[in-house]
Amino acid sequence: MGKVIKQNLCPHFEHSRTELYQIVKVKKLKSFVEVMQHAGKNNHAIGCEVCKPAVGSILASLYNDHVLDHAPLQDTNDRFLANIQRGGTYSVVPRIPGGEVTPDKLIAIAEVAKEFGLYTKITGGQRIDLFGAKREDLPLIWERLVNAGLESGHAYGKALRTVKSCVGSTWCRYGLQDSVGFAVFIENRYKGIRAPHKLKGGVSGCVRECAEARGKDFGIIATEKGYNLFVCGNGGAQPKHAVLLVSDAPEADCIKYLDRFLMFYIATADKLTRTSKWLEKLEGGIEYLKKVILHDYLGICDELEKQMTYLIGTYQCEWKTVVDDPERRQQFRQFVNTDDTQDGIEFISERGQKRPADWPKEVVQQLPPSPVSPKMDPFDGEVSKKWISVGKTEDFGIDIGRTIKYGDVQVAVFRLSNGSWYASQNMCPHKKAMVLSQGFLGDNVSAGSDKSQPYVSCPMHKKNFGLEDGKCLSSGDEDKYQIQTFDVKVAEDGEVFLLLPPTKELDEMLATDKVIIHAKDTQDKFHWQTTIEIVQPLSSCATSACGSKELEW
Repeated sequence: MGKVIKQNLCPHFEHSRTELYQIVKVKKLKSFVEVMQHAGKNNHAIGCEVCKPAVGSILASLYNDHVLDHAPLQDTNDRFLANIQRGGTYSVVPRIPGGEVTPDKLIAIAEVAKEFGLYTKITGGQRIDLFGAKREDLPLIWERLVNAGLESGHAYGKALRTVKSCVGSTWCRYGLQDSVGFAVFIENRYKGIRAPHKLKGGVSGCVRECAEARGKDFGIIATEKGYNLFVCGNGGAQPKHAVLLVSDAPEADCIKYLDRFLMFYIATADKLTRTSKWLEKLEGGIEYLKKVILHDYLGICDELEKQMTYLIGTYQCEWKTVVDDPERRQQFRQFVNTDDTQDGIEFISERGQKRPADWPKEVVQQLPPSPVSPKMDPFDGEVSKKWISVGKTEDFGIDIGRTIKYGDVQVAVFRLSNGSWYASQNMCPHKKAMVLSQGFLGDNVSAGSDKSQPYVSCPMHKKNFGLEDGKCLSSGDEDKYQIQTFDVKVAEDGEVFLLLPPTKELDEMLATDKVIIHAKDTQDKFHWQTTIEIVQPLSSCATSACGSKELEW
């Protein structure tokens, strides 16, 4: 007898991502709460690091709302519209359609990099990546870039990243078509569109294939009669050549078939599935896909084209929207209760640029060991703790974390939609990164029970920590890591208090300058390296499982 294999999204849903997409679409559900009420197993659950970004992606693919309208559903990269890097800094990637950029825009990027001290590198997608941006500086950086005519490159999202091009007939003596112009048009057409996974494209001006179009989710190669359109390829750890969908198609037909292909993929792919894997699992493979896309076998092509037209028509540069909105800009402040800032890692100078100090090769030891339950408080009987005001309820978003500064210690504060509040150290003990407030909030719901175990998922490597007792919940790491938790109370007037020991005692345990990674402890790696010097010494008062591929949002 056969065995039924379920592809449920996660323990909170008895539906696959594809089924959930159709439920949300047909019932016109507009929020995670509505989705949980109509399709979830527990109406009161807050979700997890699997279902929340999946639902967020579905809502974006259907309605194209600004992603920060659903901030609690976004992984750290989408929540702050930038990729988080070592030490809790972020990268900035402006869109450079087709790899074509003017000197003035290059100058604007260079000026921003120099002013904010950012490491710069050319990417494989023909654009420029700026590393080392502080979260609180992101709106200022993007204000400068937006004013220079640049847009978000969506390097942080499961969306269209780049459409790579060769110079084509514009300059190359072998070029058959204007590959740059077509690539720029296509990238501008599909920019910002969210999908189950990232999307990359390429346009080559001849069969020499200098844009590596067949190593992309969709690739276009010029012929003397038009273009050959290939789909479902990718590079990365398991490279796969794209396969031919249609030959010698004019530009208009390429666009029409691409519209249909992309929307069909968005509607039917499982979570975090690239187009190549999706095609492998698609019954009937490329021949079936040709029937659907080229010959309207399912009678849905008009609907697919209308959906794409809607997404294109409702595009917004996510960073321009933030830059123009003072309230959204406030979400990027480092601390709720002060304008002070702190660095989360020490920086070194290398080859004329700065970068973060290396992570130690061995497991980072906790300093000091954190308690495994609230009753094992290291301060009990030693110091008198006091209720310290850290802000108002409106300073703390629902189902997301924010950070407060107390002495030289960073404390993460979490406000859940069920009315409960939690607080913990902001440092993830795995790599000593000050990032827990930026992680996903989730809950583990037991079968047949309304009780749940709230936790925060570290954005660096998806280590999960219980918010009630600080225990690490990630399989295999339960005895390696714990975090310090603190009591929270909210007064009738909305003032939020934390029960904390005096700053001297807490600084001795968790002071940022004491617990972060320092260059002197880790910089001894290669003989060929040039001399490394510390360029940014820190001041204490400046103005699921590790590596899980299924969680790489």
